Amino acid sequence: MESIQILDAKKHVGETVQIGAWVANKRSSGKIAFLQLRDGTAYFQGIVVKSEVGEEVFQLAKNLNQETAVLVTGKIREDSRSKFGYEIGISGLEVVGESHDYPITPKEHGTDFLMDHRHLWLRSSKQHAIMQIRNEIIRATYEFFNKNGFIKIDPPILTGSAPEGTTDLFETNYFDQKAYLSQSGQLYMEAAAMAFGKVFSFGPTFRAEKSKTRRHLIEFWMIEPEMAFMHQEESLEVQEQYVAFLVQNVLDNCDYALDVLGRDREVLKKYTKLPFPRISYDDAVALLQKNGFDDIQWGDDFGSPHETFIANSFDQPVFILNYPKAIKPFYMKPHPTREDVVICADMIAPEGYGEIIGGSERAIDHEYLLEQIRAHGLDENEYSWYLDLRKYGSVPHTGFGLGLERTVTWLSGIEHVRESIPFPRLLNRIYP
Repeated sequence: MESIQILDAKKHVGETVQIGAWVANKRSSGKIAFLQLRDGTAYFQGIVVKSEVGEEVFQLAKNLNQETAVLVTGKIREDSRSKFGYEIGISGLEVVGESHDYPITPKEHGTDFLMDHRHLWLRSSKQHAIMQIRNEIIRATYEFFNKNGFIKIDPPILTGSAPEGTTDLFETNYFDQKAYLSQSGQLYMEAAAMAFGKVFSFGPTFRAEKSKTRRHLIEFWMIEPEMAFMHQEESLEVQEQYVAFLVQNVLDNCDYALDVLGRDREVLKKYTKLPFPRISYDDAVALLQKNGFDDIQWGDDFGSPHETFIANSFDQPVFILNYPKAIKPFYMKPHPTREDVVICADMIAPEGYGEIIGGSERAIDHEYLLEQIRAHGLDENEYSWYLDLRKYGSVPHTGFGLGLERTVTWLSGIEHVRESIPFPRLLNRIYP
């Protein structure tokens, strides 16, 4: 008898198999017990008929507690009424690990309670579906960059300098000097691009922002490509191709998860159509002011309501181009005809999910960068290695960073970013 995962059930219709699973819920009706089971790949139904299994197995099935681990034996059959499409007619049942007084019952629970039990909440059908979408985005990311000639490079997590200033960094002692948890691998990826041409990193980043919004995490994962001999317009094409590729792969490979989440596939399909619209920062400010946003002035950064309005003015992700120099990091390339803006772009997701990508063309002039480092009050000695990149064969180059959790939140159609990562780190939460 073959042991299978339920996600492979369609290959075993009519066969008797064995599955290791946990009991998510149960109900009985006379001489039939219905078990909602999960095996880590999907939720599915097991049917126990008393006349087919005998009194002992039937009573065992009726008395199973929530989250008891079991080995079930039975025949796979199609079930058009379930989201999964298959069920198992159980002929044998063995308890592997008992469960008593499982704290997350099928009733409603508050957010704090669920977050305190995140190690168990991950087992629920919605959280399970979100993690499947997260996994698909990760898998598709590697496929996209590998097939487009990128090499994965791993930047350090402990750094001696900060790409975007030190105010939002976690400081730690590094023997006899200060070090910081990385807020971005970008500067190191620029060095890697000078060695390998097209590179990407995929790793954890940390921001000590005292923010409680539904879009912010303290620890999150970033995908950061960097491309030598490339200008901003070419980078925007890579960005929109990458995002469309992610959306298409979620549509192609996450059918069950999208069903569980109730995500509208027709809405997602719109996000695969290229090119994505573009609007300048100047025009975005004018659009907001024209529509009653009196709080925004040229030179201000956009907040959540502003990004949401701009995004809702389009039907797809939208690029906002060329922000004011004063509100962007030191390394961005100045605009060729304007001193007040830099060559950069943020991609804003539709449906109120905000910025998912930030990117720019990088400044390549050594003296300009040195001047910017000083103007931002940074220690130029800490950036001497970065300045070296402009002394030994500097070339036009550009890159961007995509926030994994915001992208998962958007494509899953969920409200809060805290559900997009297995164990979220929030302003007042580091447990579990």
